[in-house]
Amino acid sequence: MTDPVLRLAAIEKTYKKGKPGEVRVLRGAALSIDPGEVVALVAPSGAGKSTLLHIAGLLDTPDGGTVEIGGARMDTLSDRRRTAMRRSALGFVYQFHHLLPEFTAEENIALPQLANGAARAAARERARALLDSVGIADRAGHRPAALSGGEQQRVAFCRAMANAPRLLLADEPTGNLDPATSDRVFAALMQVVRDTGLSALIATHNLELAARMDRVVQLEDGLLREGAREQA
Repeated sequence: MTDPVLRLAAIEKTYKKGKPGEVRVLRGAALSIDPGEVVALVAPSGAGKSTLLHIAGLLDTPDGGTVEIGGARMDTLSDRRRTAMRRSALGFVYQFHHLLPEFTAEENIALPQLANGAARAAARERARALLDSVGIADRAGHRPAALSGGEQQRVAFCRAMANAPRLLLADEPTGNLDPATSDRVFAALMQVVRDTGLSALIATHNLELAARMDRVVQLEDGLLREGAREQA
């Protein structure tokens, strides 16, 4: 039996909020994502979806519970090993693209590969191939300021894919785009995810986009439940 790409078990997370006390954001949240599965994460604002994504992406540690990637425990690793795992196995896309403004689209995608030890020529070749896969190969030499919002987000998606991750984590990846552009960017994202057999956990408020994924999970009251309400 193949191990899930991601398994979260009994995840707990509490934040101190000044004098009033503590806020318990996650209360035993559990989730398993199989290879090639694309899961939508739907949650009301402030419910803790970003916290959950940060824990799944090894950017934060839970107060309790376990995090596994490919059957291996992650929550007990040293900071150095967690960083190495993020570089090699995980890809991140956020609502805002966070591209480096002084570099071209191609260079923004090549940089994570260079940081992971890739040769410069190979990194540039993969960057161009990724840009071609989302339909903007002709924008490879443009800096972010010369790109539209949809183009910037597609570059950010390609950057997340640069090191061929096993799991893609996306936090409202089309939330800053108009509906028509959002649909085009999401379609490009899903096409590449399907073509590569990648697993993904994608947070979105858009239930139409969520319905196009394999499964929808709702985060509410610190727990994950299958399905989503009509209003997120």
